[in-house]
Amino acid sequence: MADEWKASAAADSDEKSWKLLEKTLLAGVQEQRRARRWGIFFKLLTFIYLFGALALFAPMLDLQETAGKGGGHTALIEVRGMIADKESASADNVVGSLRAAFADSNTKGVILRINSPGGSPVQSGYIYDEIRRLRAEYPAIKLYAVISDLGASGAYYIASAADEIYADKASLVGSIGVTAAGFGFVGVMEKLGVDRRVYTAGEHKAFLDPFQPPKEEETLFWKQVLETTHKQFIASVKQGRGERLKSDQYPELFSGLVWSGEQALKLGLIDALGNSSYVAREVIGVKEVVDFTVQETPLDRFAKAFGSSVAERLALWMGFQGPVLR
Repeated sequence: MADEWKASAAADSDEKSWKLLEKTLLAGVQEQRRARRWGIFFKLLTFIYLFGALALFAPMLDLQETAGKGGGHTALIEVRGMIADKESASADNVVGSLRAAFADSNTKGVILRINSPGGSPVQSGYIYDEIRRLRAEYPAIKLYAVISDLGASGAYYIASAADEIYADKASLVGSIGVTAAGFGFVGVMEKLGVDRRVYTAGEHKAFLDPFQPPKEEETLFWKQVLETTHKQFIASVKQGRGERLKSDQYPELFSGLVWSGEQALKLGLIDALGNSSYVAREVIGVKEVVDFTVQETPLDRFAKAFGSSVAERLALWMGFQGPVLR
């Protein structure tokens, strides 16, 4: 019995020792896991901090680099993509760049390099007006619009305010017209058996609703709005181009058609063929180019990549879209 009791006590002792060892090992593993989690957390925090610092100071570095250049230079401003609010070619961005370029004492000439299908008539009008104001304020500094691949509708609206317009022989130029597009879902809703219920105060408040059939008088009204915008567009182009525009010989200039650069030269839409390097070197006479384009920060690009304006885009796709210069 004594031997059995001793053996039982030894077994209990071994079991307790193994349990203690197991707890110790588990505690060590859990501690390592916690340490890894905290390590990942602090690494992520460091990354976010560095990313934020880069987003904050990158524009300042660009400005310092630009300001640090001495001597005369040609100022370059890019107008790329849709001309719209919150886009890189928004009026705020382009106008800010224009003001900085003209105010720089070393600027000998300004090139507005355009590659855009157009966009908002309001944003284009802001830029157009500012170009004309700056040209009057700084008469010694000429502004040249240079169209690369595309300078259509609102983009050409802007270009027409320049002293001269250049383009490549294969560039697409013109498209002086206005459009407002959307979709109608009335037939789809009828097939699905869905009723549209809209409550408004104002007889025509819902006239752009894509889920209701259009009314003749509202369609006529909307066409009048577009025609008014088109007339404003035409008047601005005529004011900017003056007698160089051969609209009397070619009335289809304002029909919304688009032409190659070679054709545009004959129509008076542009002044000569050439790219931005040619204009800086041969026209302005200063081949050193300084870019005054507002640069998007990494944070801006990150926000756009994740679609910061999904609701706004959805509204456009569903049919609620204002006039667009095209």
